[in-house]
Amino acid sequence: MKFQKIDGKKIAAELRISIKKQVESRINRGASKPGLAVILVGENPASEVYVRNKRNACDEVGFYSLSKKLPYGTTEDEVLTIIDELNNDPAINGILVQLPLPEHINEEKIIEAIDVLKDVDGFHPYNIGRLALRMPVLRSCTPKGIMTLLKSTNVPLEGKEAVVIGASNIVGRPVSLELLMARCTVTTCHSRTLNVEEHVKRADIIIAAVGIHGFVKGEWVKPGAIVIDVGINRLETGKLAGDVDYEAASNNASWITPVPGGVGPMTIASLLENTLQAAELQSS
Repeated sequence: MKFQKIDGKKIAAELRISIKKQVESRINRGASKPGLAVILVGENPASEVYVRNKRNACDEVGFYSLSKKLPYGTTEDEVLTIIDELNNDPAINGILVQLPLPEHINEEKIIEAIDVLKDVDGFHPYNIGRLALRMPVLRSCTPKGIMTLLKSTNVPLEGKEAVVIGASNIVGRPVSLELLMARCTVTTCHSRTLNVEEHVKRADIIIAAVGIHGFVKGEWVKPGAIVIDVGINRLETGKLAGDVDYEAASNNASWITPVPGGVGPMTIASLLENTLQAAELQSS
């Protein structure tokens, strides 16, 4: 079977072009630039790269961006004070707190402090709850990007059997809700799931978000399945690799995302979409 690669870089680039045009239209009608604030606490090299990439993406589409880089010892109350200021700043339409936070700061408390209409990460219980009730407003970025990738294949999703490997609040749980909303039959596998291989073997759609290099073996992939690899694992060689054995899985998959260049670019593109949507919601 000849597989087709789902090119996340290309799809994300097309999305950014569309967003830039919408921003220009927004400015032409007298509205302000969408504004995104990113809060980074501590010295995490990977997080600093992510923040820089988000800032560059904002510049590309014409957003106003603000970065708040705070030392590791910043207290929880100090972060909450900054969030409160940003919640009340009309120039800021979206607030993103880069995770993970230092251990002395409660992530759930920080996320819940963000105004629900500025929660462009889509992590607030309000926005997750709206998604669970099939009334989404701001949707979690990576799951939203995954759904965009799936739709790009033009394969009807309704009725398909989907298996999600990983149950995190950032990817696994919300993408399961997204797939349910798309009328898939969904199984979520996690660290206590028995016989994960058997669940994967029957899947028409596989979402791998477990964080273990090569966890999904090629022989597990049902012929014709769509494989979305969310994992980003750095090998000893320095090379990035996913949770799926890409070469072996490609022998069975009809569509598959590469790592890098698959889901990653879509997360930032979805963040930009959410920020523009938040700006429009706040304007109305």
